[in-house]
Amino acid sequence: MQRKQRLTQPSLLSRAVDSVFRFVRLAEFEILFVLFFVIVYLLFKDLTSRPDYNRILSKKRLDEITSGVY
Repeated sequence: MQRKQRLTQPSLLSRAVDSVFRFVRLAEFEILFVLFFVIVYLLFKDLTSRPDYNRILSKKRLDEITSGVY
């Protein structure tokens, strides 16, 4: 006597999680690319918010402007 396999669809939550994982696998490079630039932006923003580092970056730019070299 053979049992019939009951074909049921997975739950809505399982399908949603599977589709999210499929999307992440598909767009892995793009996600990492954007994440890299977000991290670099946040680090640069943090560095320029500190007065001692900001003075170094600003002083160099002011020297270039006053000497006429762009």
